[in-house]
This record gives sequence, C-alpha cells and structure tokens, in this order.
Amino acid sequence: MRESAESSRVDVVRATLVGMFAAMLLLIAIYIGSRGLKDFDTALVPYASASVFATFGIAYRYSMWLRRPPTRLYWHRGWQLFLSPRHLPGNLVRLLRLMWDNVLAQKFIERRSPLRWAAHAGIFWGCILAAAVTFPLSFGWVRFENARDSQKMYEAYLFGIRVGEFPLGTIRAELTFNILVISAFLVIGGVFLALWRRARDRGALAVQQFSSDLLPLILLFAISATGLLLTVSARFLHGFHYGFLAQFHAVTVIFTLLFLPFGKFFHIFQRPAQLSLEYYRRAGAELGPATCIRCGQTFASKLHVEDLKSVEAQLGIQYEIGPGVHYQDVCPQCRRRNFALIQDRLLQSARRPEARTEH
Repeated sequence: MRESAESSRVDVVRATLVGMFAAMLLLIAIYIGSRGLKDFDTALVPYASASVFATFGIAYRYSMWLRRPPTRLYWHRGWQLFLSPRHLPGNLVRLLRLMWDNVLAQKFIERRSPLRWAAHAGIFWGCILAAAVTFPLSFGWVRFENARDSQKMYEAYLFGIRVGEFPLGTIRAELTFNILVISAFLVIGGVFLALWRRARDRGALAVQQFSSDLLPLILLFAISATGLLLTVSARFLHGFHYGFLAQFHAVTVIFTLLFLPFGKFFHIFQRPAQLSLEYYRRAGAELGPATCIRCGQTFASKLHVEDLKSVEAQLGIQYEIGPGVHYQDVCPQCRRRNFALIQDRLLQSARRPEARTEH
C-alpha cells in the first residue's frame, strides 16, 4: 500500500510539472507571437488566461492517463512500431489515410449511424473553424487592420508579419469576418441533431448522464448562440445590450475552456492516440497468432498476449497457472468451459452434504 501511495504521489508531481511546463510554453508562445505583447488585446486577457489554465489541465490529465500501465504500454509500443526504420515510409503514408478516415472524415462514426455522423461533423468542423480564428486572435498572433493608404482595404498580419490584404465589401471579406457566424451555425445544427437523435434513441436515454452527455452540448450551444446574438446586436440592433451579451459570451467560453480537461471534451485529445492501434494490429498480424495451450486453436496475436502478461505483472495480477504457463495462454472459449466446469464441481460438492444428511 505504501509503495502504491508513493507511486501515486510521484505520478501527481510528475503530471503537475508536465502541466506547468505546457502552460509555460503557451505563455512564452503568446509573448513571442504577439511581439512582446504589442499585438495582444488586453480585452482578451480572460480568454487567454482560461486557455493557459486549460493547457495546464489537459497536459496534467494526459500525463496521468499515460501513467496507467495499459495506456503507457500501448503508447510506447505505438511509437516503437510507427518509428520502425523498416516500416517508417509506409507508416507515414498510412498515417495520412488514418487521419483522413478517423479524424477528418470520421468514417468510424458514419458506420454506426449517418445521423450520429452528421451531428459530429457539424460540431467538429464548427469547433475547428472557431478555434482556428479565436485562439490566434486571443493570443495576439493574428490581427486585422485598415490599410494605411486606403480605408477600403483590410490587411491581415500573422505574428506581426503582413500576409495579405483584401477589399471590404467582397465575398472574401464577408467570409473572413463571418467565419465565426458560419461555425456557430454548424455547431448549433450539430447540437440539435445530437439532441434529436438522443431523444429518439431509448438506449441512449437509458444510459446518458447530464455531466458527460448533455452538459457538453449545452455549453457548445451557449457559446454559439451568444456569439450569434453579439452579431445580431452589432449589425441589426445598434448595439442593444451588447455589453451584457459580450460578458455572457465570455463566461460561456471561459467555463467551457476550464471544463475542457475534466469532462467529455478530453476525448478530443485522446482520440488521435488511438490511431496507433492500426499499427499495433498490423504488427500483431506479422508476428502471428497465439495458440491455446488447451485446445491448440489460435485466438489472438502473440504480441497482444505477451503485452497483456506484462501489464498484468505491473498491476500485480498473478495469472500464472504453472511453471512457464500463464492463464492468458488459454483461449476465451476454453476459459468459459473451465469456468462452467468449476461451477459444476462447486455445485456438486455443495449438494453432497445435503444428500448425506437426508440418509
């Protein structure tokens, strides 16, 4: 118990240091990217501060997640297989395909349900568009301003470097200035589709929880809705209640950023790590399957079985059933048979004393 408690404290300290290091890197990036805070808008300090805290929380939780023996083993094994010199060129090409299928196109969700995929796609691309704009603006990395020689031209700056210009009143200008409006509509559409699917799915209704299933959707809707209300107030209502709406919008964004490391949104950062499973399966197929010591049938890859033994040893689980023989060397079908036989023997032994008492 003492060793376990000491190991847990070491993990917490290590994760805290990792989180502080990640937050410090972001602060340095904000300072350098905004040219010593010259391009940093002080009105966006709350957003930047929440982003720094979220970075700390994400790095902390990710570090704690990687400290789990199964996760740590798959993490290191994934990198080991991916960086194998013999397979690296093919792995790089395969990574692009995996990124497209699993992250951008999200085909694994489409196979489950087209409606689920449509909801995820709207939320995913809406959030990607919003993040691509709001984070650089909040950190002072990107800014827009009128050209010095013409009030009809707008200039875009990245890290203080002029990267382009565009005239006002054009389609390009409208798309640039309304990209957050577009992202808000995408997110709201995805949220409504997700809620509609959940309302019609009795299985989802039976197991859903407010904190993990409904609260993320509510937060996304609140951010998008308040952002749209800001646009409506500024463009059509002459700034009616703009100050209140701006503060309300800021509260929803900051709360979501603070919630990011600790709620369901954390799977956004876990999902890319699961891409390594494809390389793991390929490596397992190359090494060949394991053979059951009881029936002689193949059932899983040798790589997976040996790694499973290693993880169980780290967790203190003793599954050895003899010299050089491990319970994981038995296939699942034989395990079920053994379990049924043991239950039958226990039942028979429990009935024997009763029969003797009757006689």
